[in-house]
Amino acid sequence: MVAGLAWGCVKDKGKEVAFENTTFADRSYVQIHNGILNAARNYIYVDGNVVNGAALAYNSTFPSTPSNFSVANGFREFLVRDTLSTTTQVQLSFAENLQAGTYYTIFLYDTLTTPKKKIVANDIQIPTDTTARVRFANFIFSNVAVPNVDIFSLKRNANVFTNVGITNVTGYVPYASALNDTLYVRETGTTNLLATMNGFNPVQKRSYTLVFRGRYQTTGTTGVARLLTSFSSN
Repeated sequence: MVAGLAWGCVKDKGKEVAFENTTFADRSYVQIHNGILNAARNYIYVDGNVVNGAALAYNSTFPSTPSNFSVANGFREFLVRDTLSTTTQVQLSFAENLQAGTYYTIFLYDTLTTPKKKIVANDIQIPTDTTARVRFANFIFSNVAVPNVDIFSLKRNANVFTNVGITNVTGYVPYASALNDTLYVRETGTTNLLATMNGFNPVQKRSYTLVFRGRYQTTGTTGVARLLTSFSSN
């Protein structure tokens, strides 16, 4: 699903919100996942216009999945900010040269005082069989170096992804749909368990991203547990 956005605006409770357009020629398609620890009410601006009507909190995805929003291709200016006057979150601004017909995920990560982003072009392909497609993104937070991780599938009895470092995003792999799997995040090459995801049950022909997020250490001031979660892009 794609939400088409043009850069004329309408007013919504004091905010400018880009309105819907059904013209998709020369468009790029974007999805944003917010992994900034403790982020509460982020708004996303593209070329000065806010694109999300509701605030984007930690571990939220805009648009709500499975979906994307479309923008004109070429150089686009992005801004991520908390509009609350008392916020301690530092604004994050960046520019990207988006290619026509390309799907992107922008991963927001790190902390309120040092927010960062990584943009990845999505190799969206619709399977011709009953499988889904799955990739893995490692955006766990740590102030010190930590081991790379593996993702182990209980149904497969094997690793699905191996030796993935922080801020790395793998390519998609085929994955059996409707299997109700349990996934384990482990330190690479060991059985040391870091997180568990129960009930992973991908829908056929959809593309999913598994995200390892939160704080690597189980104690600390950030107070955000390490978890494995997922979202879909189509």
